[in-house]
Amino acid sequence: MKKRSAFVMIIPGLVILAVCLFLPLLRVLIPSLHTGEYPLSAYVSFFQDEYYRKIFVRTVKVACLTTGFCMVLGVPTAYFISRCGKKWRGILLSVSIFPMMTNSVIRSFAWINILGSNGLINRILVTAGIVEKPLKLLYTDFAIIIGSVYLFLPLMIVTVAGVMENIGDDMMEAALSLGANRFRAFMKVIFPMSLPGIIVGGILVFTGTLTAYTTPQLLGGNKNMVLSTFIYQRAMSVGDWDGAAVISLIMIVVTLAVIKGFNSLAARLDKRGGDHA
Repeated sequence: MKKRSAFVMIIPGLVILAVCLFLPLLRVLIPSLHTGEYPLSAYVSFFQDEYYRKIFVRTVKVACLTTGFCMVLGVPTAYFISRCGKKWRGILLSVSIFPMMTNSVIRSFAWINILGSNGLINRILVTAGIVEKPLKLLYTDFAIIIGSVYLFLPLMIVTVAGVMENIGDDMMEAALSLGANRFRAFMKVIFPMSLPGIIVGGILVFTGTLTAYTTPQLLGGNKNMVLSTFIYQRAMSVGDWDGAAVISLIMIVVTLAVIKGFNSLAARLDKRGGDHA
């Protein structure tokens, strides 16, 4: 009886998802499967085109590098926050989340002022005599990665910190008492126990970077296009809605594949941990 009641309660949500999400997606994506001389020919043509492949590779590369940098920066930060007192923990988490309260357009324009030819970094480098002329930092893959890390790092910190808060200090103390240094104790004890949060954070950062539009458009420009900006160009500038649908389905498949890969990795690591135990 309880299961039946629970099923009845989720019916409105399922109906809303079906009407507002799945049906529009299917209406856009299904025609793209039959565009061209034979089924899926549009997708074959996409990966045969060198220009399209470069955009695809750039998008995946930016998403992977952003996820990696967020993990490297976010995990130690989350551990530090999780080991602070409750008062300071709340303050530091608030500071970490604060950038998310600012519109992504504003944050991207801030990076334009920092990375531009007359921006803060180039002015410092030229004034110090390190370089003779301003470096090209803006409208590059580097600029997109920097902006994406700034955009999604709070997600990684908050997700991992929430898991690390539940790991007792006695786990680290036990490892130290057995002769391990703090770094080795962290890597052998704290890090494996934090993997669920790290994997969830990695999924959020990767999918967010893969589908982000504002930051790549403002910091990458038209010469460093990614899939999300490419969709906008095909649909709004060229009027090629079938081409935009092809790119959209490719992004959906990549996102689902990455989520599946992260979940498989988590399952293998969990199994390995159980075998060692």
